[in-house]
Amino acid sequence: MKVRDTYDGVQQSASFMVIDKLKDYMLLIKFTLSFTVVFSCVISYLLAPDITFSFLSVLLLFIGGLLITGSANAINQVTEKDTDALMKRTAKRPVANGKMSVSEASAFAAVAGIAGILIVGYWFNWTAAMLGLFSLFLYGFVYTPLKKVHSVSVLVGAIPGALPCLIGWVAGTDELSAGGWALFAIQFFWQFPHFWAIAWVAHKDYSRAGFKLMPSDAGPTKYSAIQAIIYSLLMIPVGIIPYLIHMSGQVSLVIILAANLFMVWQSMRLYREMNVQAARRVMFSSYIYLPVVLLSLLADKVAGV
Repeated sequence: MKVRDTYDGVQQSASFMVIDKLKDYMLLIKFTLSFTVVFSCVISYLLAPDITFSFLSVLLLFIGGLLITGSANAINQVTEKDTDALMKRTAKRPVANGKMSVSEASAFAAVAGIAGILIVGYWFNWTAAMLGLFSLFLYGFVYTPLKKVHSVSVLVGAIPGALPCLIGWVAGTDELSAGGWALFAIQFFWQFPHFWAIAWVAHKDYSRAGFKLMPSDAGPTKYSAIQAIIYSLLMIPVGIIPYLIHMSGQVSLVIILAANLFMVWQSMRLYREMNVQAARRVMFSSYIYLPVVLLSLLADKVAGV
């Protein structure tokens, strides 16, 4: 019995170690964020003309996109391990708290990035794969260090943040055509009120780490709120583009316009109230906005864009 109990204990201990390590890697790749990014990529792929749903293709694009995005996020955490340790919201990340070494995280980033690019390039096309490589480089090696230098980092970061839409479209068409750029523009402009709302809520944490992410050096100000309103307003004409290029129909046009007006309203409430609660409403509204817009476009897709 003692031998059996010891064996069972070793098995349980090994299982806990595997689960714990898996949790570390989920944090390393920022799984929730990565899933949102890959979701945009897959929907944009399905919006491409002449593309019909294929479980294998969607699965491979999801895996390839997740590996590329996970690689970029791992590079981000290696670079920011010291500043992550200073912030409550990031202190539990595995590199920051010492549970994972820099060399392990770096090795994962290299293997995941190469594997993801090869999957996208071989199964879909190399144009999409090179866009993935460019997105990884821009996020990991330009946006990440720039966050401590100037708030223009938000503009720079919005490019790799929106590229998954273009990557998905190109994966389905092998063309940098209007539909892909329309999807890119939607996600590009969406990121400004979305990210500034996050930066508003986490301003103390970001300031402690030395990040310059708000449009005003003074932090959460009326100017910052006005910027959120401006970019929310810019989302309105951008949201009409898919209808104008016959990517989607009138139903999605109405839904997108309503979603855009809702974002403008929440941004205006932020300007009036100037508090964390209002910023949190903008943040959660933006989380809802993107899947609503993308899924409405897919549901209302017009063949032969």
